[in-house]
Amino acid sequence: MKVHVKGSSTLFKSKFLEALTKTHPAIILSMYIPICGFLLYYFYTSIDHSFSALLLLFFGGMFTWTFFEYILHRYVFHFIDERQWVQKFHFFVHGIHHEYPKDKNRLVLPPIPSLIVASVFFLFFRLIVGVYAYAFFSGFMIGYLTYAMMHYTMHVVRPPKTVFKYLWVHHNHHHYKYPDKAFGVSSPFWDLIFGTMPPKKSKIESQQSEVGSPN
Repeated sequence: MKVHVKGSSTLFKSKFLEALTKTHPAIILSMYIPICGFLLYYFYTSIDHSFSALLLLFFGGMFTWTFFEYILHRYVFHFIDERQWVQKFHFFVHGIHHEYPKDKNRLVLPPIPSLIVASVFFLFFRLIVGVYAYAFFSGFMIGYLTYAMMHYTMHVVRPPKTVFKYLWVHHNHHHYKYPDKAFGVSSPFWDLIFGTMPPKKSKIESQQSEVGSPN
């Protein structure tokens, strides 16, 4: 796959459908922050008045998002095989981002598909944990928003000269060097757990020197 540093690609011939595949992160923030705020308020005032329970569920949801982020990225977004429909699906949901990583309008999931996916997750959590899903799902979605804003920033802003630069480098490894590694965006935690960290530079240099050295 050729990587383009500029431009975009067309997914639909219809201008209306094509417009639905693009969005700005501010739109997603304006959608979900009020929803999460209302769900937290409803949980605290109508379900459980324990602030500690709210915090535990909220941050539990955020942490759970990091796991789903890794699983979705590795096993759904990067699931490809020889079947044509699978290759089209891959390009539609993620391949286009790898081909045009600087396309600012396609760095965040658009409103309509994001609402569908969010609804599925909410119903799933509601089925599993009952009314506690209101607080848990809020944390899960804030985790998603954190990931979405970090991902957007990594592609449009130069790496900062702080400890956070590591996350920029980690994600760039995934895009430009190791597409089968570095699946975590908001955190490399699950890459460490599941063994998908990119090779360390020193290790690569060591391997290259061993290959090039005489016997």
